[in-house]
Amino acid sequence: MEIVVLFGLMFLLIALGVPIGMSIGAACIVTLAAFPDIPMVMLTQNSFTGLNSFPLLAIPFFILSGTLMSSGGIARKLINVANSIFGFMTGGLALVSTATCMFFGAVSGSGVATTSAVGGFMIPEMKKRGYDEGFSAALVASAGMIGVIIPPSIPFVIYAVTTGASVRELFIAGIVPGLLMGVAIMITSYFICRKRGYGEKTNFVGIKQLVLTIWDAKWALLAPVIILGGIYVGIFTPTEASVVAVVYSYIIGKFVYKELDHKKVLVTIKNAAIISAVTTFLLAFSTTFASYITMKQVPQTVSAFLISLTSNKFILLLLINAFLLLIGMLIDILPAIIILAPILLPVAVESGLTPIQFGMVMCVNLAIGFITPPYGINLFAASAISQISMMRIVRNTGYFIAALILVLLLITYVPGISTLLLGAT
Repeated sequence: MEIVVLFGLMFLLIALGVPIGMSIGAACIVTLAAFPDIPMVMLTQNSFTGLNSFPLLAIPFFILSGTLMSSGGIARKLINVANSIFGFMTGGLALVSTATCMFFGAVSGSGVATTSAVGGFMIPEMKKRGYDEGFSAALVASAGMIGVIIPPSIPFVIYAVTTGASVRELFIAGIVPGLLMGVAIMITSYFICRKRGYGEKTNFVGIKQLVLTIWDAKWALLAPVIILGGIYVGIFTPTEASVVAVVYSYIIGKFVYKELDHKKVLVTIKNAAIISAVTTFLLAFSTTFASYITMKQVPQTVSAFLISLTSNKFILLLLINAFLLLIGMLIDILPAIIILAPILLPVAVESGLTPIQFGMVMCVNLAIGFITPPYGINLFAASAISQISMMRIVRNTGYFIAALILVLLLITYVPGISTLLLGAT
């Protein structure tokens, strides 16, 4: 009964439009008050201990580095490089948008930040070149979700803290799945553009101009190399890498590109602080929620139930994927990971997945929720940037969702995709 009240109240409040952090907190408070077998002090204790984690320090720093890169010119330089490489192809700007999202995702760790930063530049530019606005916004929203898969990834940090997995191994494992997702979106957008006649073919800029553009953007391109390379070779931890990203972003934006002035820096810090505060509030109550259901042995119950449904590991993994896709449509990725990772990890391990591979499966599933209503946070970001209706964007996301689900199935059933680079470390 306690679990029914807990989940029922949470989903009811979310359906009524209450912010998810408050919905989770209210559900915990009411349940603890109604069923006093667990003292109410557990709420504050678990909220505090859940945040008292060194790896979680990476989250506000990666958020800040992403906003600094967007304001300091790094995002624009990345767009210039991508345009020089892909601009001459059919649907060139669509490919440019995807490639830029992949680059920016490799330094921001956030899907919404990637969608906002790249969409602000590319959606108006694609409109001027004859691309349909609904398609342009759907493309950027879909490619923006790669920002939480290509490392550094904020959801990977949360998953690591929740399950005890290695943040470094998750970051390394996420490179190949992230690249696969980007390629899938590129191929899909290429065929859509060719069929609908979007964009105009231009001449290749030439090797000399390409080299000059890459050289001009060398400091922007070095950002993911320094951040991921430092983690990969063990120079610094992922948490330390987030601080390096902030310092690097500030130095390049302020002293090299000279696009960060005092006013921009203050606005950037303020915006990052607001996002971090919302995230921290959500994480605190999500940790309490997860602790409560663990005390009530929900993970063991769900694990036993799912395993009892079928002995076929293929079908069991398919059921887990379907469940996570549904959850991703309703709940933000961070609380979903904190609540569901302890529940589903034992089932996944029983089905032959390692904790690292399941981390990839879980995060990709929930990231697809960024472009599926009713939650669809990237859809909201793209709608705000493009000033067009959500429904017009949603009508153009179907092909991208299908391509991403295909990649998800490959990640689920082909372990080598997640472990390919781990074998080299």
